[in-house]
Amino acid sequence: MTRRDFMAWSACGLLAAWRPALAEEATLTPAQSRTFRAWMVRIISAQFSQITPRWQQRDCAGLVRFAVAESLRAHDVRWQRANGLGPAPLPPELTLTLAQQSLRHRWKRADGHYAAYASAQEMVQGNTRWCGQDCNQAERGDLLFFDQGDVQHLMVWMGAYIAYHTGSVYPDDNGLRAVTLRDLQRWTDTRWHPVPGNPNFAGVFRLNFLSA
Repeated sequence: MTRRDFMAWSACGLLAAWRPALAEEATLTPAQSRTFRAWMVRIISAQFSQITPRWQQRDCAGLVRFAVAESLRAHDVRWQRANGLGPAPLPPELTLTLAQQSLRHRWKRADGHYAAYASAQEMVQGNTRWCGQDCNQAERGDLLFFDQGDVQHLMVWMGAYIAYHTGSVYPDDNGLRAVTLRDLQRWTDTRWHPVPGNPNFAGVFRLNFLSA
């Protein structure tokens, strides 16, 4: 699929065609979805002060895969210590069915198969639904997708700010970045403006398994 085709498709809201049938797709209840969002934001925010070794594939899509997988697992004391999350208040624990637990490493690939790995483009095409290009409609844990031609990039809506990984890590830099929506809209490089008039901004995308 060319970038032009992808942008046209997303603008029409037809990315739902990539979604698995509901009968084949585990979903979280509204209450579970809200708790999941709280965990996803909490886990990502913790990485700014202490990167956990559990996060191994460090790029923009890797940040999302890591945060989703860690949000859907049990968060015992050992896990909290490994991730530097105790003793600060944490979201309530998620009680999940086996099917819901399988979502941790279940990403639909472009070939229709499911795997633990999916690229940024595969993530939005096969595992999310398009919510438009108005960031004011975004909920915590939603994804912002940019298509720069040869490169695709994901950012995570955190509520008060947007988190993302630059894709390159230097000895004194973990690659994580945080930027407010207002500042991002003012960047000199207009390709990264999350606004409807930017042809490089595909829009806001929501994980398929969330119901709220």
